[in-house]
Amino acid sequence: MGSLGISSDVKVIDMEGTVVERRKSNGIIPNTAHTNGFLNDSVYTNGIVKSLSTDDFVKKAGGGEKREHLYKILVIGELGTGKTSIIKRYVHQFFSQHYRATIGVDFALKVLNWDADTIVRLQLWDIAGQERFGNMTRVYYKEAVGCFIVFDVTRASTFDAVVKWKSDLDSKVQLSDSSPVPCVLLANKCDQAKEGLVNNANQMDEFCKEKGFVGWFETSAKENINIDDAARFLVNQILTNDKNIRADEEDRDRITLENNRDSSREKEKKGGCCS
Repeated sequence: MGSLGISSDVKVIDMEGTVVERRKSNGIIPNTAHTNGFLNDSVYTNGIVKSLSTDDFVKKAGGGEKREHLYKILVIGELGTGKTSIIKRYVHQFFSQHYRATIGVDFALKVLNWDADTIVRLQLWDIAGQERFGNMTRVYYKEAVGCFIVFDVTRASTFDAVVKWKSDLDSKVQLSDSSPVPCVLLANKCDQAKEGLVNNANQMDEFCKEKGFVGWFETSAKENINIDDAARFLVNQILTNDKNIRADEEDRDRITLENNRDSSREKEKKGGCCS
């Protein structure tokens, strides 16, 4: 396998798609700049970019605090399906006809001002199409909370491989409550002539339901079709899962605390009888 390719271009985007700022650890950088390395709030260990805190509070400009989430999202699928182009369109609003195969994994980051109280930071992991046949995907998949699986609507063979990618994902990573990582299927290059099942929306709906996808979108990186909508859909699913998992953990902690209190009271009663 080739070397691990990483780029850490960052944009801060509001929900209307406006670029608020572009930044690096040493301050604001121009929108056209490219960086190598990592932001100062992330560390790189054993092939994984980890935030020092995945759920921080940051000060609002007008006072108060915002909750900040850091989520790792995988972008996987066969070679030449347009994974890198989708990420470039989403992060940079850029498309190039020039094709360069990804070697290993590339990394991009986009920051969304999700609402008045929430900042969402997305780590987008662009994993090479041939990596499903390697032994590094378990490392690349680790700690992911969302996934796009991409196929090319002009090549039916790339759709046939979707199930294998989904199975590989499900076998190697789960959420903290052991549920599957939410995965959205992207039928890319929809501006071109389509082959196979993607021509029948009802059958695609059934396929996604059967295979455990949370949804699917026809997309085009070239024409900028549905990419923002697909990302917003997946992030909303991730936020919902995060909220539910936290609520379950809080309930378990509360039950444990109540059980400990009951046990302490019972011991005190028994102790009183023996004295």
